[in-house]
Amino acid sequence: QTQLVESGGGLVQPGGSLRLSCTASGFTLNYFTVGWFRQTPGKEREGVSCISNSDDSTVYADSVKGRFTISRDNAKNTVYLQMNSLKPEDTAVYYCYRLGYWGQGTQVTVSS
Repeated sequence: QTQLVESGGGLVQPGGSLRLSCTASGFTLNYFTVGWFRQTPGKEREGVSCISNSDDSTVYADSVKGRFTISRDNAKNTVYLQMNSLKPEDTAVYYCYRLGYWGQGTQVTVSS
């Protein structure tokens, strides 16, 4: 069964860190460009970061540049999103995506 499963979300104080994981089953994740997106109620889903399948080049939204890092672990068939210096405005449901497939999302809440 082809699926993506996110994990690692939770409640964290402003300035804290979380690492999200996106683990694939049913296919080899490093064959695909993978993106992280986030969504808050009433707003459209927005792109956060992506990592290329060809050369592992990365792209970040301006709002997270310098604070978030996307990476792969091919042995674990997983893409990570390391999130540092978190802000309340980072609160959202975070989703990973590859062509044709979305994960179920993981909630990140940044609050004191």
